[in-house]
Amino acid sequence: KELGIKDSPELHAQDTLKGGDYKGDPAVVETMTHGALPAAEWLKNTVGIKYEPHNLFLFGGNSVKRALIPVGQTGTEYITKLSALAQKEKIPVVTGMKAVALIKNKEGRVVGVSCESNGKKYDFYAKGGIILATGGFGANAAMVKKYNPSLDERFKTTDASGTTGEALYMAQKAGAELVNMQYIQTYLICDPISGVIELIADARFDGAILGKRFVEELQRRDVISHAIVDQPGSYCYVLWNDNIGKISNTVKVHPEEYETFTKQGVMHTADNLKEVADFFKIPYDNLKATVDRVSQMAKDGGKDLDFHNRGGLKDLSTGKYYIIKAVPSIHHTMGGVRINPKAEALDKNGKPVPGLYAAGEVTGCTHGTNRLGGNAYTDIMVFGRIAGQQAAQAAQAAK
Repeated sequence: KELGIKDSPELHAQDTLKGGDYKGDPAVVETMTHGALPAAEWLKNTVGIKYEPHNLFLFGGNSVKRALIPVGQTGTEYITKLSALAQKEKIPVVTGMKAVALIKNKEGRVVGVSCESNGKKYDFYAKGGIILATGGFGANAAMVKKYNPSLDERFKTTDASGTTGEALYMAQKAGAELVNMQYIQTYLICDPISGVIELIADARFDGAILGKRFVEELQRRDVISHAIVDQPGSYCYVLWNDNIGKISNTVKVHPEEYETFTKQGVMHTADNLKEVADFFKIPYDNLKATVDRVSQMAKDGGKDLDFHNRGGLKDLSTGKYYIIKAVPSIHHTMGGVRINPKAEALDKNGKPVPGLYAAGEVTGCTHGTNRLGGNAYTDIMVFGRIAGQQAAQAAQAAK
């Protein structure tokens, strides 16, 4: 309210469904958007997550600024605080353990997980049920190509190396239906060498432009990614100046990226546009024409007459300038286990698989064809809490 932003769970749901081309399950989406604020309050007040004050992001495809940003602007704040809370509550966390199959009892209820570690087999049992929260399959190149052949060997990934999708087949073998597996999202601005996200280039949320502009900088991730792949060489440049750098917390909180990407030669800082053009062998006249056009529209009120940038344009007429080369990388798999609003895994007939719950990227009916920025954390936190509550209630009933 202090920022003058008008938002609601209904508008959030509308944006989410539209952003996924209406392939998401409306009931699941509405559960997520209505659970977003309570989940954020729980994270802040119970887990101890600290958010940047008065700094909301307008991620692509959203109508308004609505994404809360943790201090440091990475997942570290969540991981450290959730780990500390688990330790405080004496919740055992077993590492170095590979899950290989779900265990069912003779009544057909999922009651445990069969695992392996160092050649030995271990079975873990649970009274309330098993919750899958294993993420997607973005780091499994063969699986990605199987479900979406257009995303072939050219694409690296932003995902952790363990995001390989075996739990999806475990769930399927236990009776759960997999849906929307072909919908795989790339993150548009990534390192051409390693594939990791170039977080510093999120300066586009504050006015940075995509080189010789060819798409709105705040469009949906899939739209921008496809537009980049269609460019000669399938890459783009992100350009901003000190006017943007001084107001962008995104630039300020990632000094290590500045050093790393500069050392790799994919990022450069220059006092004038001629140096920028010379470093990456960009036609100077084209670059200057683009910057002059953007700067003039910024001076005329910021309205983007060319690509309708919903955040408004910023003046780029003076340096210092910062430029980084970028490519899309595999980022999020929208498909997975079909669930209902209670986070229960469903079979092909829409019936719950007894004892099996799922939350987050391992599920497949929330985001449709495309996930909006900010909705991954929302998804896992909202449905992770619901799944936990459901399993706890089932455990109580089993006593």
